[in-house]
Amino acid sequence: MSTVLVTGADLAPQALALLNNMEVVYAGKAPTEDDLIALCQRHDPVAIIVRYGKVGAAVMDAAPSLKVISKHGSGTDTIDKVAAKARGIEVVAAVGANAAAVAEQALALMLACAKSVVPLDARMHAGHWDKATHKSLELGGRTVGVVGLGAIGQRFARMAHAMDMRVLGFDPFAKNLPDYIQSADLATIWREADVISLHCPLTDENRGMLNADTLAQCKRGVIVVNTARGGLIDEAALLAAVRSGQVASAGLDSFAVEPMTAGHPFQGQERIVLSPHIGGVTSDAYINMGVAAAKNLLAVLARG
Repeated sequence: MSTVLVTGADLAPQALALLNNMEVVYAGKAPTEDDLIALCQRHDPVAIIVRYGKVGAAVMDAAPSLKVISKHGSGTDTIDKVAAKARGIEVVAAVGANAAAVAEQALALMLACAKSVVPLDARMHAGHWDKATHKSLELGGRTVGVVGLGAIGQRFARMAHAMDMRVLGFDPFAKNLPDYIQSADLATIWREADVISLHCPLTDENRGMLNADTLAQCKRGVIVVNTARGGLIDEAALLAAVRSGQVASAGLDSFAVEPMTAGHPFQGQERIVLSPHIGGVTSDAYINMGVAAAKNLLAVLARG
């Protein structure tokens, strides 16, 4: 019986049903490279479903029968795709399976920033009534810059459009965009956007795309939302921009180093809203991603 290694502690029952002719082995919630190498040496999987941790050349070399690495989600930056290609191992992703979940999280973070949801809640619980002194930002008529127009970015853009926001979009690979997304280069987005929301994969080319230089090009008081990958942002530069008021507030679901550890400078910063990379973690997305990951790996194996 062929083996599938899951770099996590579980998989949706609907996904397991698709893999009923295969042995499924779990690596646990926080597998290290050594854990994965040991499991590959023991079980020699034909497929790996990647949930947590990284899959590099050493893991691949420990599984001589490995034919496919299937991402439980859309971002494949935790998989060494160059090493996989060199070994004839196909890499596939569950593109769009968590699009609704992540786009909704981006919308929630944008609204939380614009409406000061978190600090006002804290003030209310502490017994304050700030009606006479507080003004929120109205998003209708404002401009949102959406960087990355895959399934998630386009879904978020549709939500912003429904709120009467002007949508600028950047994605050199996107085709046949709806008419409410105005294609723009990054310089235009930095210059004109009241809100910037990141929805692109992390690559060597765009690492740190939001940095001291690009943040300085933005409108004073811009809102920054990131539900993509933490490495897209220079975190020290963002913190400085929030403290100076160049960035009014930031809503972040992903970080350069995860999990975030105690003492991170974002902690305790009133105008940064944080969530622990759970944008794609809903009960529906868990099923959708698991099923897509299983179907994708089975399709590769069926091709021989």
